[in-house]
Amino acid sequence: MRRAAFTMKLRPGFEAEYQKRHDAIWPELVKELEDAGVSDYSIYLDLKTLVLFAFQKIKDHDTSANLANTAVVKKWWAYMGDIMETNPDNSPVVGELREVFHLD
Repeated sequence: MRRAAFTMKLRPGFEAEYQKRHDAIWPELVKELEDAGVSDYSIYLDLKTLVLFAFQKIKDHDTSANLANTAVVKKWWAYMGDIMETNPDNSPVVGELREVFHLD
């Protein structure tokens, strides 16, 4: 199992909408993530900067690299694209983070 963390950015004024959409996350998206080996997925919001910090565990021999090619993930990106900073394909602009410390 490996751990991954990354940042994304919320557009100003959409804090409540972001929460609302994730409170009603699509079951088919959850299944796609789980089937790809993603678990223990959390997203935190820094209210001062609107930076989203995401953390997830990914099983060994996962297929998470292929998630961007799935229909449900593309549909989710389109759904979220109006409230987040995105790339031309609607994927969120992601800042990769390198783990520098871990304590179990």
